Amino acid sequence: MLKTEMRNPNTMHIDRCTTEEMLRLIQNENQTAVDAVGAAIPQIARACDAIEASIRQGGRLIYLGAGSSGRIGVLDAVECPPTYGVPRELVVGLIAGGYDCMFRAAEGAEDSAEAGVADLAAIRLAKEDAVVGISAAGNAGYVAAALEYARSIGCITVGITSNYGSRLDLESDISIVTDTGPEAITGSTRMKAGSAQKMVCNMLTTTVMTRLGMVYENLMINLKPTNIKLRRRVISIVCEILSCSEDEAVRRLEAHDWSIRAAVEREEC
Repeated sequence: MLKTEMRNPNTMHIDRCTTEEMLRLIQNENQTAVDAVGAAIPQIARACDAIEASIRQGGRLIYLGAGSSGRIGVLDAVECPPTYGVPRELVVGLIAGGYDCMFRAAEGAEDSAEAGVADLAAIRLAKEDAVVGISAAGNAGYVAAALEYARSIGCITVGITSNYGSRLDLESDISIVTDTGPEAITGSTRMKAGSAQKMVCNMLTTTVMTRLGMVYENLMINLKPTNIKLRRRVISIVCEILSCSEDEAVRRLEAHDWSIRAAVEREEC
């Protein structure tokens, strides 16, 4: 039996706990996710380097998954343009069953191998792309078949799973296994397995975008001021980099169409 489907001996009597006891049990299991991600850092590093190389060759980063795993990939993809100022098409998120499954569960969609291949074909997958499949159990037909198709046309493939010996572990070019073990609630992999997946995706895009020059020191140099909060953050970043007043930062930003990079680089020149 897959570890993610086993019963967790630490939480066998969680239904009899007080609220605080229950929360402490869950938090103890959450720590397992953090430790599992830490143990997988060498493999995560390999994936970061491969994804960076793909993007430098004109490729894209493509996430795909089913259910909670698919939602995590889509979430990471849609956050990249506002965070790093990259084009929307650079990081793509695909979920089994399509857009509606972001909001309404369709558990059967994960079994369709044909749909996984079709979804990649629909976005005109190219050999320069890097494809990251996410599946807690590691055997979802939608994800596994899509990765197989991606490999067949020359793409680098990365599997993120919580089970050694699963299809994603065995068939991906780079396998990232976060061994989170049995869930607090048996089989509910949206919990610590999902937490581990989210951390790994954060690491992938943060590291890749930083290496591609989208971060200055630890500041979001390409941030777009699309709301009041972000406008204030953009001003703050310029103040921090140039050690100038807010009025001066605004003046420089307005002169350069609110581009932090342009305002800062031209000043440094």
